[in-house]
Amino acid sequence: MRQELLSLPKTLADDVARNLVMVARLIDEDPEGAYGYSRVALRLASRVAAVREAAGFAAYANQKYSEALAEFRAARRMTGNVDLWPVMADCERGLGRPEKALDMAGAPEVHKLDKAGQVEMRLVAAGARRDMGQLDAAIVTLQSPELASNSVQPWTARLRYAYADALLAAGRVDEAREWFAKAVEADRDGSTDASDRLAELDGVEFVDALDEDEDEDENEDEDGNDASEEDDKPESGKSDSGESDSVADQAAEEPDTDEDTDDTDVDTERD
Repeated sequence: MRQELLSLPKTLADDVARNLVMVARLIDEDPEGAYGYSRVALRLASRVAAVREAAGFAAYANQKYSEALAEFRAARRMTGNVDLWPVMADCERGLGRPEKALDMAGAPEVHKLDKAGQVEMRLVAAGARRDMGQLDAAIVTLQSPELASNSVQPWTARLRYAYADALLAAGRVDEAREWFAKAVEADRDGSTDASDRLAELDGVEFVDALDEDEDEDENEDEDGNDASEEDDKPESGKSDSGESDSVADQAAEEPDTDEDTDDTDVDTERD
């Protein structure tokens, strides 16, 4: 890529390089953000193969398969490289054309791929078979020396995982469990969820400790609010001033003795 950017003016090359770095940094965790940076790089240097390839992968990560395929084709025309052949075939799958993907899997370009590329092509072909409802054919497609090998390569975990998933879809549960376990052994960087799938088959349920803590905090808050509301309520039989209702009623019922006495005195004087 650096060699390709040397064809650009230095300031422009630096701008393009910064955007491509951001594409690579964000494509797994923030595909939309990576796509935005790829579009900027594409506007700046659309005639650079590395830019077209990065734009293709960013579009692919956002499931924009038609756009991704166009970018990959452009990059391939510029370089003559066949490395993008498997991902181009997978774009055909994404566009609902599994038959086209299978045609590409049998093309002469596949023989020019390195070992990693050939395994990737096998994965795409098996996926295309599954898209067409051909589960048994997908299983056979994945059966290969690379699958049977005990050595762990960068593609081993994904290959074993795909094989286990196909077996499970075909109802071969025991075999699927065996191959999910093998995928876990090879998955050193956590690129698959093989461990979760294996646990699911074994009937193991995972509980999120953080969720439990949040539930406990919510329950404590509710209990505290209930207790506070009880404290704010006046006690039964008492007025807001703290006097007993019976005392207040008694005071209201007592006659005004002063007024009665005054009336008696007036009557006596008249007599």
